[in-house]
Amino acid sequence: MSRAAKFGIVALVVVLGVAGMAAVGSAKRKNRPTEVRMEQVGRRELVSAVTASGKIEAQTSVDLSADITGRIIQIAVKEGDLVKKGQFLLQIDPAQYQAAVSRAQALVATGQASLSQARANRDQAQRALARAREIQKAGANLISAEAIEQAQTQYDVSNATYQSAEAQVLQARAGLQEARDNLAKTRIMSPIAGRVVRLAVEEGEVAVPGTFSREVGLLMTVADLSTIQAQVKVDETDVVRLEMGDSVEVTIDAFPDTTFVGRVSKISNSAQLTATQTAGGSADQAVDFDVEITLTNPPADIRPDLSCTARIVTDTRKSTLSIPIIALTVRDNERVPNEIKAGAPAPAAAGARRDSAAPGAAGRKRDTEGVFVVRNGLAQFQPVRVGIAGDEYFEVLDGLKQGDSIVAGPYQAIRDLKDSTKVKPAPAASAGDGEEKKG
Repeated sequence: MSRAAKFGIVALVVVLGVAGMAAVGSAKRKNRPTEVRMEQVGRRELVSAVTASGKIEAQTSVDLSADITGRIIQIAVKEGDLVKKGQFLLQIDPAQYQAAVSRAQALVATGQASLSQARANRDQAQRALARAREIQKAGANLISAEAIEQAQTQYDVSNATYQSAEAQVLQARAGLQEARDNLAKTRIMSPIAGRVVRLAVEEGEVAVPGTFSREVGLLMTVADLSTIQAQVKVDETDVVRLEMGDSVEVTIDAFPDTTFVGRVSKISNSAQLTATQTAGGSADQAVDFDVEITLTNPPADIRPDLSCTARIVTDTRKSTLSIPIIALTVRDNERVPNEIKAGAPAPAAAGARRDSAAPGAAGRKRDTEGVFVVRNGLAQFQPVRVGIAGDEYFEVLDGLKQGDSIVAGPYQAIRDLKDSTKVKPAPAASAGDGEEKKG
């Protein structure tokens, strides 16, 4: 045998030996149990809640705007001042409006003088017409028909002049009232008792009516802070779980160490659509609903527009069977009986709340929710039906009983587990993964 052939045989033996060792090692690793964190199914108190963010607002808030144009010559309050209803707040220069009142008063006086003159002329014409008719009654030949006609015409003209003068007086009085109203608008009074939470102008600025924009004519805002509300936006998938009077815990960013309580006092019936940018760059419409929460113990120094977060309690369970949220996973179920063979067109399947395809969706596998129950060292997938979700646990409605040992972590292990996989408890140091995800 040549030397080269001997070297070839030796190399082949070495390769086969390495491959055999690798196969043995792989088999050992395959049979090695997966380390998992185990937990027994038990009973707990669960609280289901919806979390939403928003801002603090006063129940009653009034924006004071200018109804007339004029220069601000006096501001009697500062931002943050407490005011009473009817208290003087701001003065707009009244000079031109006082002059308008004087002009309107003069027009009223002129109109009244003209009215008096027209009344006298009408009365004189009425008396002349009455005398002419008396003469006609005494003798038809004593006064001509033309004279009677002239007396009647003179009365009609004077009466019309009187009515016109009377209308002009009414018009002048209306103008005077309008001028007085405009003059009164130069003096701004507080319509409610509360606090000046916003002062948008300074002395010397020109106040203008906010015809097309409320912000243009805004002078100040007075809010009644005796009743404080949190206005939050709730996603469409959560708003159906809310009811009037639901208990709420509100945290305000400005008061990080305090939690305030309240009740849901209003749930909007129409959505507020807001544009959101997706990862692909397209703009989608996020559907949110406005929810109003009335606080029962607001702090004395609270202010509108403070950021807040509300935790709205929608449901509670006392001593209910529960499993960790991280333990719940999904696995493909068997194909449905009326499965369509490969290559055949399949009709679109209707979506379900928790299944990726509804029962009867041809040619599709259906994802089933469940947990891995540990029996005799093997993790076996067990379908379960869950109810409300707490912060860390799901309520179990069906599929498990108290005391069952389930795989409760880590997340990656639950994600990769197969049915009937060997498992063993993980060491305490590595058992917790700190994740609360759904496998």
